[in-house]
Amino acid sequence: MRTENEPTRQWSASPSAAEVPRPLRAAGLTALVLHLLVVGWIVLRPLPVAWVYDANLTPFGSVRRALSLGEAAGIWQVACELLLLAPLGVLLPLVRGRLRAAWLPSFLRVAGVSALLATGLEIVGSWVPGHVLNVDHILLGVAGVSLTHLAVVPAARAVLRARPAREHRTAPAPAPAPLPGEPQTPVPVKAPAPVPVPLPAAAKLSAAAYGRPAPRTR
Repeated sequence: MRTENEPTRQWSASPSAAEVPRPLRAAGLTALVLHLLVVGWIVLRPLPVAWVYDANLTPFGSVRRALSLGEAAGIWQVACELLLLAPLGVLLPLVRGRLRAAWLPSFLRVAGVSALLATGLEIVGSWVPGHVLNVDHILLGVAGVSLTHLAVVPAARAVLRARPAREHRTAPAPAPAPLPGEPQTPVPVKAPAPVPVPLPAAAKLSAAAYGRPAPRTR
């Protein structure tokens, strides 16, 4: 039962406990901007080619065509399409900075943003010489972002959430403050141990010469 003089404890979660540290978020924002610049340069630069394939609106049609060219070349082409937007799966949640977000809403947000971005880049890129509209670029880009997000973000959030809890457990608990009107218990002070004083060698020799014991040191 709580008395009137007992202070009321208010438990409130620290805002920084649920957010990524600011230096890490700033680094993620810088990396996101640089990555988008590189992707824009790759997708929107004109290509001096003699001919191009027709526009592909059939899902995974260009993937089958790439694999038919050869195993190594087809796998490399598909891997490049998967990796083009894959860093967004980590950079977008890092910029948002939430540690206690549920994995499914976070996954759906990242997948939706990456789908919009991939669609916009593919539509704009189809107007650039040397590029044609290919629906597989959108599908593979979103798949790369989704796989990267599921492989990295939930585990990274769990590690960052566990770090403040670990520091809180290792920190010493503060002494409880005395209540108003309660007498304070004095803390016993331990007396320092006596320091032995070395006896000069001359005093020891003179005492041994007269057959008297040497004085003891304190």
